[in-house]
Amino acid sequence: MRFGGTLLYYLAAWALYLCALPFLLILSRKSKYKRAIPSRFFLKSNPAFEQSGLWFHACSLGEARSLAPLIDRFGKETPIDVSVITQTGFEEANKLGVPVRFLPFEIFLPFWLRRHRALIVLEAELWYLLFLLMKRKGAKTILLNARMSDRSYDRYRKMRWFYKALFSHVDKVYAQSQTDRNRLMELGAKDVEVIGNIKMFQKVSYTKKYTKPDALVITAASTHETEEELITDAWLEYGKGKLIVVPRHPERFDKVAKLLEKKAASNHKRFHRFSEREDFDSDIILVDRMGELNEIYAVTDVAVLGGAFAKIGGHNPLEPEFFGCKIISGKEIFNQKAIFSGLENVIFCENEGIGQALLEAETTPPAKILHQVDMDHVFEKIRTYVL
Repeated sequence: MRFGGTLLYYLAAWALYLCALPFLLILSRKSKYKRAIPSRFFLKSNPAFEQSGLWFHACSLGEARSLAPLIDRFGKETPIDVSVITQTGFEEANKLGVPVRFLPFEIFLPFWLRRHRALIVLEAELWYLLFLLMKRKGAKTILLNARMSDRSYDRYRKMRWFYKALFSHVDKVYAQSQTDRNRLMELGAKDVEVIGNIKMFQKVSYTKKYTKPDALVITAASTHETEEELITDAWLEYGKGKLIVVPRHPERFDKVAKLLEKKAASNHKRFHRFSEREDFDSDIILVDRMGELNEIYAVTDVAVLGGAFAKIGGHNPLEPEFFGCKIISGKEIFNQKAIFSGLENVIFCENEGIGQALLEAETTPPAKILHQVDMDHVFEKIRTYVL
């Protein structure tokens, strides 16, 4: 994209920003966005980085978490910065022990960016001005753990001209799979190498240890709208064990509590909220606190992963796999397809088939990683390229 096209893109971003201002001000009042929106769209408490070493950009919690083993290998002698998009990503990135910022909306990048040795962007964070400006500042630009889902690929192909221009400012791409490599190259990416999915090596940790109840424990994990009712009804039909429900977003805790309390009462089941009583004595337990999911997986027998029974794209199955859980998932896993393809024994089902999947889980072994990613190999690839 030549100067005229870049200028038009920048002006269009400004127009979009001005049109969205009223909505941004409204959304910034919600707890989910109270830090992310002011930081990204108004630069509140979000100064430019002071360092000039390696800059990693991740979107949200999962991507930020996957950076931990890589940053550990670079060590303290290499200055590292991390930027994110979401509030949960910011909280996770702050555990890495490096400076963390929210990535500002593109209109602010021309005067917010500082020179770095390399910009390393994770997965599908394809911001045109970010790559363009960092390349002009002399940074090496890398797309790491790159993926292209079925849904994204169909949409991006319609704007191939734009992504060809974007990829002209990306020096190196490390793709998750051969399919991702082929799709990215068709969109204009160059020097694309398959190294696998670095999330397959992510660290899984938990701070508390709860006593597992003497019963089958089924956890509905990272659920979204409609999924709590769907899974609860299937569990009631199945008729065994305890059900723990962990919604993905905290602003939905109260709504889900009302649903589960009503379901429990009408089916002669006991219910309580984990924030009010930290045990698993009831039949249905709502975990209405953030940061508890790994602790819950540690006492779980069967994990029913949310985000795949609605058109969300699925959630990371590696955490329940780490704790030896049997895993049930819906089929809407377009954002996690590469990870799921690296696991065996996962039970996939349609929305109406969750009850049958619970029966199938009785004789199915726990999920297991087929091939572990060699993080030392990934580190050497990146270190050799950027240092």
